[in-house]
Amino acid sequence: MPEALAKRIDPQSLNLKENVVSINRVTKVVKGGKNMSFSALVVVGDPGAKVVGFGVGKAREVPSAIRKGIEAAKKNLRKIHTLEFTIPHRVLGTFGSSNVLLKPAPEGTGVIAGGAVRAVIQAVGIPNVLTKSIGRRNPHNVVRATIVALESLRDKQEVADRRGLAVEKL
Repeated sequence: MPEALAKRIDPQSLNLKENVVSINRVTKVVKGGKNMSFSALVVVGDPGAKVVGFGVGKAREVPSAIRKGIEAAKKNLRKIHTLEFTIPHRVLGTFGSSNVLLKPAPEGTGVIAGGAVRAVIQAVGIPNVLTKSIGRRNPHNVVRATIVALESLRDKQEVADRRGLAVEKL
């Protein structure tokens, strides 16, 4: 994955849509009482350019946490290989004890996903896909597992180059 990190995607050139996946209220107990703050998990993406990113923002108020999450997500954008209407092949993404299975679906199926997986899939702009969240359903880990799965998608040209074959022979 080092080649993905080397080339940074410019968020100004994209039409990004933000989606708040989860907001968590955190309380820290101190000598003077309880300090409340909020943590927001945000997914941003451009369905037209097949770009997605996620970020976490923490602040004393919810709007500031969301704003910080959006800024963090814009620094963390990734390009995803997809086909016109679905994904090229079946893939399993793992992060921590969360696993996300993504399967190609025929046109007209729609996005069969729930919660955090749906937010990421819609941000990328994949219209037809079947998903299954296996293991823990922690939104942070599920978002990361979904992005790991999407990053491991390969297009035919890339597979053909690695194998030293023509695309027609695949």
